[in-house]
Amino acid sequence: MAAHPEGTPCWADAMFSDVEAAKSFYGDVLGWTFGESSTEYGNYTQAYVDGKAVAAVVPPMPGQEGQSAWCLYFASPDVNATAAKVRDNGGEVLMEPMRVGEFGSMLLARSPDGVVFGVWQAGVHEGFEAMGVPGAYIWAEVFTREPEKSDTFFPAVFPFRAKRMEDPDSPHMDFRVFHLGADPLLGRMRMTAEDFPPEVPSFINVYFTVADCDDAVAKATKLGGILRYGPMDTPFGRFAALSDPQGASFSVIDVTNAQGEMPPMTDVD
Repeated sequence: MAAHPEGTPCWADAMFSDVEAAKSFYGDVLGWTFGESSTEYGNYTQAYVDGKAVAAVVPPMPGQEGQSAWCLYFASPDVNATAAKVRDNGGEVLMEPMRVGEFGSMLLARSPDGVVFGVWQAGVHEGFEAMGVPGAYIWAEVFTREPEKSDTFFPAVFPFRAKRMEDPDSPHMDFRVFHLGADPLLGRMRMTAEDFPPEVPSFINVYFTVADCDDAVAKATKLGGILRYGPMDTPFGRFAALSDPQGASFSVIDVTNAQGEMPPMTDVD
């Protein structure tokens, strides 16, 4: 498998104070199985679907305890060069580029509007081994209170171009999609005070594919997850937004159950 092109979402992981509880939750909701934890790398534990790596869970490092959250990583051919772009465009490097054995190199960063994300330069670990199948990553969206900052920052750091979604049924919705070439890779949604209380920071919401959205929601809520939105039918599939019992936000989507016409997209200058 070739390394992912620069800017492609290529991996996701999350820190959990109770890793075993997280494994049990996502194992039931998404059908994940788990490999052995790597004590050399902070008990990092990969999740698998049909033997293919799709994500990872890890306990927090000392001093980083707090609410759990999923972190999305973007592919880079050179994490040091990407770190420079982050700084040059008003972002902050939270974790300096570091080598992770033979697996690759990484950094953690924050955009000017407060969106935390990772960058991954592949070694032997190239990222997702499966995408778009039940249990695997399929999509992500930047939720931000200052969309103009994300709209400037991300295309400056990665080779993105943006399109604006035109929805006559929701004329006040502010939604863009970042593309790499012809491929849509990442959404960007304006957070509103009506939908998000002020204590919720800007974040990237990851979507995992499921065979049945309503079934996944039922399993998640039975296990202590919180339904935030949906389930809802869209032209992209039936989806719902959730928080797991430890507070990490994520969404599930059944892409085989799409309803309605795709909204038009307009190039953004």
